Amino acid sequence: MQRHRIYTSQPLQPGNRIMLEEGPTRHLVQVLRLKTGAEIILFNGDGHDYSAHLGETSRRSSYAEVQQRLEPAEAPACLQIHLAIGISKGERMDFAIQKAVELGVAEITPLITERCQVRLPSERQAKRLQHWRQVIIAACEQSGRRRIPSLNPVQELHSWLGVANTADGLLLDHRADRALHELPPPGEAVTLLVGPEGGLSATERTQATTNGFSGLRLGPRVLRTETAPLAAIAAIQTQWGDFR
Repeated sequence: MQRHRIYTSQPLQPGNRIMLEEGPTRHLVQVLRLKTGAEIILFNGDGHDYSAHLGETSRRSSYAEVQQRLEPAEAPACLQIHLAIGISKGERMDFAIQKAVELGVAEITPLITERCQVRLPSERQAKRLQHWRQVIIAACEQSGRRRIPSLNPVQELHSWLGVANTADGLLLDHRADRALHELPPPGEAVTLLVGPEGGLSATERTQATTNGFSGLRLGPRVLRTETAPLAAIAAIQTQWGDFR
């Protein structure tokens, strides 16, 4: 029987009885229609899954009885992938973030670039970041990840380039001269920079390479903004990461 995985921000210890947050409660009780005693899996980002039973439930609240911590813990990735991506429209950005998490990225930074078609005033950024965090959590619930990738604040590209660790930075650019197999292997981490719809401007590409990024070409085709990072992440995982 399938046991549904649910994220909670609370500490988890065998024997504890916790009240689940409103979102998980609504999903378990109103969407999945689980009853008292149903077996579920909880995780909070500490690297472990925890078996649990659903306790008392109502439409607005539910309790879980934590049974045991399941082994083994999620092992750290052999390559930490940081996706820095220009903000694209609505579902495209959601899709790119969701699938990047499923493919194993460890960190995500949303960037404002010259060609971004989405403008986020400061008062809207917190709401959008909360939405993207929920996309990340849902992707972890589905894919079995037990550690939550980091989501950084929205930043201007030129400001981010001034402080980013670009020792092993890759700029995804169909005009680049080198393919992945022609690049030297990174150390323990790699940063992948991807533009929004329309890509990065010539000035931004120059800024990126000046700050240490190496151009990366993925074949002869021009990929959409939601396709490009996923193809690159899968290729990186195959070449140097945990797809090997």
